[in-house]
Amino acid sequence: MEINFSFLKEKREYDLFANACIDAERKLDSSPVMSAVASRKALELCVKWVYSIDSALGEIEYREGLQSLLHNNGFPSLMDYTLWKRLQYVVRNGNESVHTSKSLDRDDAVLSLNILFDFVQWIDYCYGRDYIERTFDEKKIPDASKEAESVQEQYKQVIKDVQRNADKIVDEKDKEIERLLKMNENLRQQMKDQKTKNVKERDNTYDPNMPEWVTRKRYIDADLKANGYVFNQDAKRNCIEVEYPVVGMPNETGTGYVDYVIWGDTGKIIAVLEAKRASESADLGRNQGKLYADCIQNMQGFRPVIFYTNGFETYLWDDQNSAPRIVSGMFPQKDINAMIERRYIKKPVSSIQIDEEITNRWYQLRAVTKCCDNFEKGIRKCLLVMATGTGKTRTAASVVDVMTRSQQMGRVLFLADRKELVKQAKNAFSSYIPNTTMCNLLLNKDERNANIVFSTYPTILHAIDTMKNSDGSRFFSPGHFDLIVIDEAHRSIFNKYRAIFEYFDACLLGLTATPKKTVHQSTYEFFDMKNNMPTDVYEYDEAVNKDHVLVPFYLIETATRIPDDGITYKDLDDDEREAYEDEFCEDDGLTERIPPEQINKYIFNKDTVDKMISDLMNNGIKHRNGNHVGKTIIFAQNKRHAKFIVERFDKLYPQYKGSFCKLVVCDEPYAEKNLDDFKKPDEYPFITVTVDMLETGVDVPEITNLLFAKKVYSRIKFDQMIGRGTRLCSDLFGEGEDKKEFYVFDYMRNFQFFDEHPKGIRTNTCSGNCTLYSYGSDYSFVARC
Repeated sequence: MEINFSFLKEKREYDLFANACIDAERKLDSSPVMSAVASRKALELCVKWVYSIDSALGEIEYREGLQSLLHNNGFPSLMDYTLWKRLQYVVRNGNESVHTSKSLDRDDAVLSLNILFDFVQWIDYCYGRDYIERTFDEKKIPDASKEAESVQEQYKQVIKDVQRNADKIVDEKDKEIERLLKMNENLRQQMKDQKTKNVKERDNTYDPNMPEWVTRKRYIDADLKANGYVFNQDAKRNCIEVEYPVVGMPNETGTGYVDYVIWGDTGKIIAVLEAKRASESADLGRNQGKLYADCIQNMQGFRPVIFYTNGFETYLWDDQNSAPRIVSGMFPQKDINAMIERRYIKKPVSSIQIDEEITNRWYQLRAVTKCCDNFEKGIRKCLLVMATGTGKTRTAASVVDVMTRSQQMGRVLFLADRKELVKQAKNAFSSYIPNTTMCNLLLNKDERNANIVFSTYPTILHAIDTMKNSDGSRFFSPGHFDLIVIDEAHRSIFNKYRAIFEYFDACLLGLTATPKKTVHQSTYEFFDMKNNMPTDVYEYDEAVNKDHVLVPFYLIETATRIPDDGITYKDLDDDEREAYEDEFCEDDGLTERIPPEQINKYIFNKDTVDKMISDLMNNGIKHRNGNHVGKTIIFAQNKRHAKFIVERFDKLYPQYKGSFCKLVVCDEPYAEKNLDDFKKPDEYPFITVTVDMLETGVDVPEITNLLFAKKVYSRIKFDQMIGRGTRLCSDLFGEGEDKKEFYVFDYMRNFQFFDEHPKGIRTNTCSGNCTLYSYGSDYSFVARC
């Protein structure tokens, strides 16, 4: 018997997802829950197939989550917005079937299957050969009642597998997927040309038009139930009532019927929800929702919050506090209650004195004041550009402190891209705001209800889907956080984890050490910054030369010359720079760049590495005991290279018995222990060799030397790496002898790559075979004679 997805078997290019789609359809009649799980699995494979075949999309890591893939890299713009939005229904049904005990009826599973079919049709329209426009026919779903017992046993096993590996829903075998994706990589250009031709020559009309009652039942009701709401026409407390009658409408009868009202726990209506059919703009419900709120306010003496939606777009309007805005979905009752309570308890931020125990420098106070004023005015995004070492974390903590003490905001989420930075941020906040509950979500999920939650991006993205309340609703609801602090905000974060910021209805505070002139245009656009102007700017030059809150650095360039790789950063335009940086993934450190063969030969050459180590040990800034160099980071090209450097150091300096120079790279045993020891001013190791863990965010004021044994292709990352040495350090060389400078050893022409060349005059001679030069307005350098 032919089923809806049978046609996929005839097309070998769809091998990756064909069986999964067919399996989802065959399972439906015997187990709607199993079918929903299988539909989500099939959708993930379909999306991965599109990424592997469409050159307009960036490459993905194999383990990247479905939500990231759906939201990022331009994926939403490939298709009709409504089709893209409907895919969330498939994801939600699949996730809830696995992670909660909620039952799923047949209609819900059929709709998941229908949406999956529409998506597969879109794939076939764009990329397929011999395309035929098809429609989903529920009558084609096979009767599998005889297989029910077998299916239920399969379902139980699937749930066990998923719970053991909760970041994937029913995964295919890794090697098979990798084989098929690799095969598709070879077809990328062919498919690109074919897609352009297909779109011109084929007809594809996607119209999910449906009556309002169908929109409500399929999408709006499902969203409300997912947020823990119970429908009841009589309870008038802690429930949802539909078609609620109101009086005072400006029509002939003076009456109206609200599509949905939400009753709070005090017996008052706390929200109204106006529904529109899927084919209409949700914004058409704005005026009607306001009129209903006016009527209810007159009837009960209390103004409800307004929502309006067409099932795909949802707007929130608390017109006592803010303008309407798009949100990812309905809010649960607890979030609406918090919003309403804030109307009565919040204080002007001007009445809250900034705690100078947290921030007391003039530029920090200025930044805190600007951010808090903006948030109070309803400006929901702020971006601070602050040089590394000038107190970004302190400033963020001070903003949080003022906004929470004024009751303008409640819960806060702090995001960083590595677990070490999450740990460091939580420790800092704990010392700055000691009387606030905090949770490192990577270590203790039981404390997730804390006022400030610290997390990496993948961890919170996973938690959104998997952490549930006792009734099966999402613990981290769209309105759970009022503010998200983004550590080292830059475009790779927004490209890769946009789903987080679209899901949570929170104000954003972005922090970056990237100089204003090199912050990418897309970052400014994400923060709605006009004319590329951050909320506040405090950069390295001002910090070093005016306020002396950072130390300058001097560059030691060696006479050794390595073969060029043929690309100069300054010769690229903005788009080319973005593509170049994205290709090498330097911004987030997730992928190591494989350099040209001649560079590999150079960096793994024993004589070269020995020379680097000798230069450092002979010419680097010494520890106060004068016997060896002070705290030093060596940036290696990759893990193998890092291990090679440590091995050569131990050969050259056996007297240190393997304790002086240690490896600090991800997934290496004792890496965190080595880092903790490195932070101790007078203890071994004094040199750490790293690839990823120390390139951004780690604070060790005692650092006096940096050595670049790697090629860096991102200006953002390069500035962050330089920032590891900029912090002041009192009494570093003895009482009253503070840190005044640090040295940078560059063996890979990174400064030349970024068009930074000595142009000044000779000012003095340093110890060793070096000459000191002035270098523009930003840096000073030591060049070897």
